[in-house]
Amino acid sequence: MSGTDRTKGEFQPISGAPAVILVDPQLGENIGMVARAMLNTGLSELRLVRPRDGWPNEKAAAAASGADAVLAGARLFDDTAAAIADLQLVFASSARPRGMVKRILEPREAAARLRAAAGEGARTGLLFGPERSGLTNDDMALADAVVSVPLNPGFASLNLAQAVLLLGYEWYRGETRAAAIRLERNHGRRATKAEMHNYMTRLERVLDATGFLLPPEKRAGMVRNLRALFGRMDLTEPEVNTLHGIVSALGRRDRDPLAGEENWAGEENQAGEEDQAGEEDR
Repeated sequence: MSGTDRTKGEFQPISGAPAVILVDPQLGENIGMVARAMLNTGLSELRLVRPRDGWPNEKAAAAASGADAVLAGARLFDDTAAAIADLQLVFASSARPRGMVKRILEPREAAARLRAAAGEGARTGLLFGPERSGLTNDDMALADAVVSVPLNPGFASLNLAQAVLLLGYEWYRGETRAAAIRLERNHGRRATKAEMHNYMTRLERVLDATGFLLPPEKRAGMVRNLRALFGRMDLTEPEVNTLHGIVSALGRRDRDPLAGEENWAGEENQAGEEDQAGEEDR
């Protein structure tokens, strides 16, 4: 369906619009159709993580139907964490339950939250996985919430461009009013994904050193759950600094009044067992 009004002039990027991040997109044609869907709904910032067929891609340009400005501005990244590092609120698109604790939003509610966050000065993004399999659990864990489109449960499959168009449409049509619930941050801005990733990487190192992330075969799932837990907290940059301080303080075992408590408890249990064994011998 055509209908572009050429009298309106060239498209101008809309302030506060979320970035669209495609992780491991497979076909150049699909990237082009995503660019078209983005421009339809006022979105212009496209980020690509490891496009399978390379970039730039001639087939993407052919499928974009004139959305050349979106393709020309596309940025490449080696991994998802790098692609969202400067963002402060990221929603992931998924149609499947993933067995992790995540907020599930419908597109309209997600759009309202994105607009509210942008109104507070936050940079936002929408995360989409590859055409065949969708996002991995590790990528999902990096998002603040999941957006799920309510469709026929017997056939809920969407192609990549359709998913982007649906979410983009809800964002474009949404009013600029703030969400009913607003968090007063007391002059502290939202933490960026890079700041959260830095903290989580440090926390994981400490937990590895203390033996918390055991057994090894369960480590990946435990890390994903921790990332999901902290991702739901909507932390500010000063709060992340406070968490760093807590990790530093707990790491100074010579100053930790609880250092060795588990050993003491173990010794007491062992002593109790020895006493009981002695009584039985008598």
